[in-house]
Amino acid sequence: MSRVLFILKRREDYHAITHSHIGLSTGLYNSANFMNVMLKEQGIESNLEIAIDNNCIDRLVNKHKPTHVIIEALWVIPQKFVILQKLHPNVKWIIRIHSEMPFMAGEGMAMDWIGDYSKFKNIILGINAPRMHREISLYLKTVNGWSDQETNNKVIYLPNFYPQDYKSKKLDKNKDTIDIACFGAIRPLKNHLLQAFAAIDFANQLGKKLRFHVNAGRIEMNGSPVINNLKGLFQQLDGSGHELINHQWRPREDFLNLCATMDIGLQVSFSETFNIVGADLISQGVPLIGTEEDIPWAVHGFCADPTNSEDIVKKLHLSYKWPVINVKANQMSLKNYTNKTAKIWSSYFN
Repeated sequence: MSRVLFILKRREDYHAITHSHIGLSTGLYNSANFMNVMLKEQGIESNLEIAIDNNCIDRLVNKHKPTHVIIEALWVIPQKFVILQKLHPNVKWIIRIHSEMPFMAGEGMAMDWIGDYSKFKNIILGINAPRMHREISLYLKTVNGWSDQETNNKVIYLPNFYPQDYKSKKLDKNKDTIDIACFGAIRPLKNHLLQAFAAIDFANQLGKKLRFHVNAGRIEMNGSPVINNLKGLFQQLDGSGHELINHQWRPREDFLNLCATMDIGLQVSFSETFNIVGADLISQGVPLIGTEEDIPWAVHGFCADPTNSEDIVKKLHLSYKWPVINVKANQMSLKNYTNKTAKIWSSYFN
């Protein structure tokens, strides 16, 4: 029987007071924890640990005695596995990648590290998106001269899971404001600025004051110009009544409560593999506009072109007119997606 251990790296800016609740109120932690709980519910022994750095891994493996260790994201230097494989020769190490290639292009060491990982006997690459799975398989097959079977054994598809706990709410169309959420780490590929323009246009057409909600506690991958432009945009609009509201990062339950206060969610980004923030909004009964290009469970009719603000406005009107249909359709699609995920993980570890 498999015994699974998820290991995440503690965030670099960790502060015991600011970052309570294990210090990781982030999508990566939530993603790993969802899968950890899901495996336990299927009768598979599973644990999750937070490491300060590479040097914690040996201690955590000795503590739990796993058959499989899942390293979430690229943070363990390849050379560390020379030591780890000698210390734990029977452990299978799965390096789990959460990004599509356009986002991965911003990680300067990614291709080099992935190539180095593939040289180790007991290291497997776990990919959470079909296109990225194909691209990494092609890359490593070419690098190593693997057969199709060798490639299939070393590069596996492990998609995201999301807990099945859905709520409903009524959209209040009588108030004179509209609360639109565009949550998620501030980075260029998240497309915050264009979505803000679309939200302003939409609010103007409704004759309402916009409250555009972000959580800019995490600025990543040259995201500073993005938040500066958002602030500048709404400062210039000061006389219009439209406002930018910045929320600090918070524990999951608090974040879900915040999501439940929104009228509509926007996640029309350029690169996603799952989009937990969008799932959080949908789980609380908030209609969502996503992009079918990148969010695998998003319903086609409520997806928008991430390069076209007019199309985003069109989908905002559609979701505002039919919020219940938007929510129910997306919740059903998300449920179907994550049910398939559970079967994939169960099949692999059983």
